[in-house]
Amino acid sequence: MGVPTPAGSSESGVPVGVATRRLAVDVLERVEQGAYANLALPAALGRSGLEEQDRALVTDLVYGTLRRRRACDAAIAPYLERIPSGAAHQALRIGAYQLRWRTDMPQYAAVDATVSAAPKKLRGLVNAVLRKVARASGDPLGQYDELSYPDWVVERLVADLGESDALAALAQMNEPARPTLRADGYTQDLASQWVVDAVGAQAGELVVDVCAAPGGKATGMASSGATVVALDLYTQRAGLVAGNAAKLGQSMPVLAADATRLPLRPGSADRVLVDAPCSGLGVLRRRPDARWRVEADLPERLSVLQREILDAAVTLLKPGGTLVYSVCTLTAAESTDVDAHLAGRHPRLVALDPVGEPWQPWGRGAMVLPQTVGTDGMCVFRYRLDA
Repeated sequence: MGVPTPAGSSESGVPVGVATRRLAVDVLERVEQGAYANLALPAALGRSGLEEQDRALVTDLVYGTLRRRRACDAAIAPYLERIPSGAAHQALRIGAYQLRWRTDMPQYAAVDATVSAAPKKLRGLVNAVLRKVARASGDPLGQYDELSYPDWVVERLVADLGESDALAALAQMNEPARPTLRADGYTQDLASQWVVDAVGAQAGELVVDVCAAPGGKATGMASSGATVVALDLYTQRAGLVAGNAAKLGQSMPVLAADATRLPLRPGSADRVLVDAPCSGLGVLRRRPDARWRVEADLPERLSVLQREILDAAVTLLKPGGTLVYSVCTLTAAESTDVDAHLAGRHPRLVALDPVGEPWQPWGRGAMVLPQTVGTDGMCVFRYRLDA
């Protein structure tokens, strides 16, 4: 018979408060070394043996600290001659996040647990710095530090959206995303569900989703009774689509294929969705580490690929067929500039009226900003191919 775990302790006998911080430090170290948070965190939680409430705390510590990484570094920097590397740096970031943004936590408890999670030889340093951060936790940071994004992200969105909308969008994406469920139980952000609505798939139609993984939009369209053919570039990602369709009881043809060289008969589709690879600057609340990975020239580089995919997608349409282009980003390079390419390259494509609220007009298409109703940021364009 095993020895019962003391109340307030993890299975290893470490106090739960320390175990949660230690696990968060470990995950953040992995992300710093190149791992993706959305993969590293669930794997670590699965091995942890922590209760649900404590797993939720670890999730918030990891994602919250990643969102506020620049702000956390700005909060600790005045008290350090040199920022330490490795686990001590991540412990300082986690501590600063708790002290400045988790106001529901007693400061002394947050400091004590975080110090105990730091490397033993640096606990004195972490303790001294975090106690100073606690005393200064109400002091303002600079605007860019408080927003906690790379400068280029702020400057790009201000240039494209205007200062008011851009700053509000960035502030909203520092808040955690709340999961939303479709009627069939699939978890999908409302903005993505609205893209499905914009496609307008009908029973009996043939609909092609050329960049389908992980399958949320494809399965959403299939629920209308349409026949949906889903494609994605990589076999593994195509497998995700097939797996999600199977969980919902849908029989869906899924192909691993290059969306710029579509292996389907031209003129065969009633509707085509191009939910294109993009910089993801509208979904940074749910992909908090992406803001530190994305390079400043990525929107322009991806816009080239987006145009190539759309040029191929147009060939699939029947006369009178509908094309929908969507991206979960907020840059002009990946939205209105791509639409301008379509206008010049495909004169038979007629832009349809933008979808209604909560979307707002964006060139010939529409945009929903993260702050409008608390969704992902998204752009959508709808076209009809004239005979």
